[in-house]
This record gives sequence, structure tokens and C-alpha cells, in this order.
Amino acid sequence: MSDTIERVKCLIIGSGPAGYTAAIYAARANMKPVLYQGTQPGGQLTTTNEVENFPGYPDGITGPEMMIELQKQAERFETDVRDGWVTKVDFSGDIHKVWVNDTKEIHCDTVIISTGASAKYLGLDSEQKYLKLGGGVSACAVCDGFFYRNQEVVIVGAGDSACEEAHYLSKLCKKVTMLVRRDEFRASKIMAERVKKTPNIEILYNTETEEVLGDGQVVTGVRVFNNKTNEKHEIPATGFFVAIGHKPNTDIFKDYLDMDETGYIINVPGTSKTNVEGVFVSGDAADHVYRQAITAAGTGCMAALDAERWLAAKDADFEVATSTYN
Repeated sequence: MSDTIERVKCLIIGSGPAGYTAAIYAARANMKPVLYQGTQPGGQLTTTNEVENFPGYPDGITGPEMMIELQKQAERFETDVRDGWVTKVDFSGDIHKVWVNDTKEIHCDTVIISTGASAKYLGLDSEQKYLKLGGGVSACAVCDGFFYRNQEVVIVGAGDSACEEAHYLSKLCKKVTMLVRRDEFRASKIMAERVKKTPNIEILYNTETEEVLGDGQVVTGVRVFNNKTNEKHEIPATGFFVAIGHKPNTDIFKDYLDMDETGYIINVPGTSKTNVEGVFVSGDAADHVYRQAITAAGTGCMAALDAERWLAAKDADFEVATSTYN
């Protein structure tokens, strides 16, 4: 083995609630985990100003603050937290090979994937501006809907997730305006009907967003246009929700791991195990249903425990084989 190749007992790819929780459990189990933070240290939660639904924070906490605390907790138990991101893997053999920043090669006994998923946005400059400001743009109604109680909001999307989020918002907000790009929903009939029957949801078909309006700090409305007539008008709103899907950050694993058609890694039900021995998945890289910080943290715990047990079983098998041979 080359001197430039590092050997690691447990490599965690990605930070965020899943990665850091996996690191805490793995470190406490003396697995000496190495964690690479990825291109967005702390994950999606670092774009969330207020987190009020994570247990243990009665007064709430900002997403970045929570990630700093989780990182400190992982480092307290001697997790080796590093900058950099994994650019290539090879899971074809007994040794799990991983390359960081296209240069550094690491050979791992176990790998925990916590790369998450990225919300899709429309890409408008005004949308990105208020997203970065934390001033009214969100891709998670369950996370942020509470902040818009008794207010008017706009949501973009036409699939099952969009319908589910619109219905969730309707229980909190005075009015929800739903923008559907085509003349029909992509959602299942039952989900579409639920939205249509909700009194405070207004559905605008053949309608797209031209600009998210604001005062420089927070969202104040949305300018939309009808893609059939080109007619434009403005909708007063304090919140702009985008529900057009998520893309799991799993492309580098596609040659080795089983995935669904969207790219979410398929795990063995009830576990964090993938189809490759010694490779485990946690968080939003495998979860297209809940996508919450608390569920991600839970699966991070599962992944570390599964990895620990897998290593213990492997060591036991080695000891039995050695004893038999001797």
C-alpha cells in the first residue's frame, strides 16, 4: 500500500444532523471516525434561520448554530472533522476506496454516507436573494410554515409533495396561493382533490413566477404571469415556498449502490445497510419522505450502530477463522 493512502476504520461522507450524529456514536464506540464536511458544511440546515422543532431547544436555535454545536460534540469524542469533499469512490472490492478532492486516496473498513439532498429552486435572482437573507423563501413547509401563521403565502409545485405542503400550510396560514405551471396537477388524484377542496387554497393554473418581490429584507409578494396569455399580476405574500422536488447528492455512488429512479439510495428496510457490505446510508440521501433534521439524526445513529456491529461481526469471523486455522 502506498504511503499516500490513508487507512480509516469509519469514514463519514457529509455533515449535517445525520453525519454528525453518526460521528458522535461512532466515536463513542472507539471507531475513530473521520468525517469530511463536503461542499456545504452543516448541510441544508445552515440555510435555515430558525429551528424550533428539534427537541432540546425550548427557545429555538438557528440552523448554523445547531450545526456548530453538533460538530463540537462530535469533536469532543475525537471525531476527525475535515474540510473537503469526496469526488470518487470504488466499492467494487473488499476494500472501500474513496478519493477526496480528486487527489487523496483513503481505504475504509466502513463508510457512512450522509451526503443529503438539495432542494430544487426556480433559479430566479430574487428568489436566491431572499433565500440567502432568510427573508421569506423556503423549500420546507414543515420546517418553516409555523413562522407564517395567519399570513398569506405562495407555493410553487404540482406534485404530491407540493399538494401535501400546501395542505399543511393551509392549516397555519390565512391564505395559500398555489402556482401550477400546467393546466393540471402532476399529483395523484387523491392529493389533488384534497387541495382543491381546501377553502383557503387558491390554485392558479398555467401560472409561473416572474419575480419574488420584497423590501430588501423580507418577501412582500410575488409577480406571476400566465404562460398562455402572458398576463401578469402581483400576489401579496410574506412567504414563498418552492416544492418542485429534491435532488439527492448521490451521483458519485451510482455505479455501486442501488438507487431509485430519482437517485435516493435504497437501504435494507429497518436498517441503514446498502447493497454493498460495509457501506451504510443515513439522512436525506435515502429519505424522500420525511426530510427532517430529527429523522436524519436518528438514521445517523442507526448507521453508526450498524457499522459498529458489522465490524464486530467481521472481527469475530476473523478470530474464529484464525483459531480454526491454528
